[in-house]
Amino acid sequence: MGEDWAQLIYYGLLLIFIGGALLFELSGRGSQGLRQIMLWGVIFAGATFAANLWLDRGTQQVISGGRVEIPVSRDNHFYLTAELNGTPVRFVVDTGATSIALGAEDARRIGIDPEDLAYIGTARTANGTVRTANVTIEEFAIGDIVDRNVPATVIGGELDGSLLGMSYLRRFARVSFEGDLMVLER
Repeated sequence: MGEDWAQLIYYGLLLIFIGGALLFELSGRGSQGLRQIMLWGVIFAGATFAANLWLDRGTQQVISGGRVEIPVSRDNHFYLTAELNGTPVRFVVDTGATSIALGAEDARRIGIDPEDLAYIGTARTANGTVRTANVTIEEFAIGDIVDRNVPATVIGGELDGSLLGMSYLRRFARVSFEGDLMVLER
């Protein structure tokens, strides 16, 4: 969610800059040199905007029958959005994670109260050892692929987002890479 706000602020400031530069140019104020600098600024800002739109991959996944295609994102991760108990949850697909790991916020959004869980397990993460609680997701859907009673863990520490690990990826007959796509097939 923080990345969405940052992009919104960025595009808002870019729009203000371009609009201001165009008004400055059309009003004819300022020296020729200053107007040229503003014009090049607008060209650079427009090119940056176009490049960001063109490079903004990784947010769309293609689902066809039992095949899911996930494009690599700009940060070189693969993100998949699934519906858990009817609520969209964005995952980082993590082949290094053992299971589905839900952050407290995502757990809360799908109807699991993290405060009521027994954190009796542990997991080692890049940030150290964290406490975990086992849960069951009633319905896990990626398009028309629907699984019921899917085991997962809720992380007791700070986890920004959720991870889709091997316990779920093993449900697919094939997990492969085709260029910049991760392909999951049932």
